[in-house]
Amino acid sequence: MTFKEPDFWVLEYVTITKDPRTGLVVAIGGTEKAADILQRTGGFLSAPGPRGDYHRLPHGLPVEQQRLKATTASHALFAAGHSVHLDPALNALATPDSEHDAALRYLAHLAERVAAAETSEEIAEVLTEIAAPVHGLLPLTREVVVRAWIAASDLQGAAPGEEPEPLARLGDTASSMSQAAHVILRARNHAARVPHPAALTPPPSTAQPWPSCRR
Repeated sequence: MTFKEPDFWVLEYVTITKDPRTGLVVAIGGTEKAADILQRTGGFLSAPGPRGDYHRLPHGLPVEQQRLKATTASHALFAAGHSVHLDPALNALATPDSEHDAALRYLAHLAERVAAAETSEEIAEVLTEIAAPVHGLLPLTREVVVRAWIAASDLQGAAPGEEPEPLARLGDTASSMSQAAHVILRARNHAARVPHPAALTPPPSTAQPWPSCRR
């Protein structure tokens, strides 16, 4: 029996996410009914795009307003029977505690992966998660430290190079974190190149054959 693939109405799917280049919250896909819901419940605006019209929130909205409007629109679309993907970063119902718990679970998972690793490649994969240049845990943490250093210096009116000693050391710490990430990546590269240990070949059997039995 020949089975025919089902038809999916792809245009009825709506994706609500934040464009990383412009920082705008955009909604892509959906029918005219979905467009009406986006405009009425979320305050989205219709805009022409290279592949057809799409929707976006107005420029200059605070982050919390973006999250609130995106979450409200997504739930209204769900209630109307539409399929929606809402970027987790825009979900206003995601609490800081849940995000904190997820981060702790992720770190615990990495520790378990290292403890259970049986090859250098598996260790290299975990080290990549820690120190990858863009999305690694250590570079992302360093970015937080740098922003904190800059913000604290600005609030205290300190000119570059004239920060109080604790703030200056915070800047030095950010530099040390960059160096640490570089060291970890070098170790990652070395671990990734280490060949697998050769499988042990069992020695040839030295057992003597049983004598044949004759009747």
